[in-house]
Amino acid sequence: MIYMDNAATTRMSERAFEAMRPFFMEQYANEAGTYSFANASKEAVENARRQVAAVIGAKPAEIYFTSGGTESDNWALKGIAQANAAKGRHIIISAIEHHAVLHSADALKRQGWEVTVLPVDEYGMVDPASVEAAIRPDTVLVSIMAANNEIGTIQPLEKIGEACKRHGVLFHTDAVQAYAHIPLHVEAMHIDLLSASGHKFHGPKGVGFLYVRRGVKLPPFMDGGAQERKRRAGTTNVAGIVGMGAAAEETSANLARTMEKVSAVRDHLIARIEKEIPYCRLNGHRTERLPGNVNFCFRFVEGEGMLMLLDANGICASSGSACTSGSLDPSHVLLAIGLPHEIAHGSLRLSISEATTMEEADKVVDALLQIIPRLRAMSPLYEDFIRQHPNHA
Repeated sequence: MIYMDNAATTRMSERAFEAMRPFFMEQYANEAGTYSFANASKEAVENARRQVAAVIGAKPAEIYFTSGGTESDNWALKGIAQANAAKGRHIIISAIEHHAVLHSADALKRQGWEVTVLPVDEYGMVDPASVEAAIRPDTVLVSIMAANNEIGTIQPLEKIGEACKRHGVLFHTDAVQAYAHIPLHVEAMHIDLLSASGHKFHGPKGVGFLYVRRGVKLPPFMDGGAQERKRRAGTTNVAGIVGMGAAAEETSANLARTMEKVSAVRDHLIARIEKEIPYCRLNGHRTERLPGNVNFCFRFVEGEGMLMLLDANGICASSGSACTSGSLDPSHVLLAIGLPHEIAHGSLRLSISEATTMEEADKVVDALLQIIPRLRAMSPLYEDFIRQHPNHA
């Protein structure tokens, strides 16, 4: 098997798994317990808080553990809206946000909030000037993702953060794809809230966090107990938090070396595909791009058929976000960068990790060299194109 869907989830690291193990069978106490048996759990959770905070230059007290990126995004948007309703009822997002942000914004719209959805350019980049131009006296939050989960484009967070700071507007970023994959610093980038999820950087599934800058008012998302300093009710997922902390520390310690290695494989994939497969389009920014992201559209090809044939060759890939894998609609991200429906339907996302080898990359391209012509041979659109352009055959 060749696994190239790391944007959907990553293999848990051995270090993270071993760090979690004692909290299932030995140190299994509820960390809210008042007895000494619970102390190991308490200490482990606070150590993990320090570990995940250090990656982004945050203070441990600014980290609140959640069930993952979706909860963190929902909490950030809906909580800030609730806390600042007296100031204004306007928020700003981009057209290529993850559905956790898009649908949270839709929920706020149904409650009477006004949402400005900013366009992106052909590479999926948000213009910081358009963010600043959209800010109004009643704007309370700007939410722009750090890097796109489908096309890999990295946003100019520092410039966007500066614009928000000038106008006294809170800035949230969905960093689920970026955290521990590229350098992020909440102070330098003027970020007030940041979402992340453990399973995207070799930690466990079902655990994430929300960074909340000290002084930002954010009401609890769920009612219940007094966990997470009375801001996030629910029994603490000790093992998951410990695993995420270990993964964050391990991944960030090797970040520069990993980025260089992964980028080299990414660039090799892109170069071979562009050179050897005609009528393809690289989606996303060519340089401001996540190290592990490769996203192409192949004309005259249906993405679903391509994925099935790749799977038959032992290759795991996707056409976009795993959260919308059951949808027959083309990606909202690809439509937002200006692609027509018929081209957007032929998308392929290959997301790699430090474990991906050049040999595996070559095997994937070799498989595509067989799959793409086979699918195009079945396409009446391709047949018409060749008939009209015989020199391109």
